[in-house]
Amino acid sequence: MITRGDILMLGIGAGVSGGLIGGLMLGIGMNLIVAGANVGWLLLVPAAPVSAVVGWIMARRLAAQLPGG
Repeated sequence: MITRGDILMLGIGAGVSGGLIGGLMLGIGMNLIVAGANVGWLLLVPAAPVSAVVGWIMARRLAAQLPGG
């Protein structure tokens, strides 16, 4: 059975890992764009969706533990 602690850790883990991954992609992409390399847009544009995918994967793994799921 999933407890409140599991849901809390899911939120904390998704927020931290998503923030780190998205922030890293955003920072590197912005640095490349400012330096004049257009390839930086390939990191900058998908930074937010990629950071959300981390939380989505973690939530699906937790939901698989539900009874009947």
